[in-house]
Amino acid sequence: MNLTVNGKPATIAEETPVSLTYLLEALNVEQREYVTVELNGDIMDRGDFEGTTVKDGDTVEFLYFMGGGR
Repeated sequence: MNLTVNGKPATIAEETPVSLTYLLEALNVEQREYVTVELNGDIMDRGDFEGTTVKDGDTVEFLYFMGGGR
């Protein structure tokens, strides 16, 4: 399956749609408990990760929001 992940081409071995949870594991995303996922321009709710599937050609962004500053 060919995807665009954080603006770069990425390939995973699976040919069928996979859940966001599976994708996070397959791509070894760090700090999964803190990541926000944008799928094809839509921010996904964490509770929907298991039931939301990613298919060939999708665009995924992994975002980390940090506090700080003055």
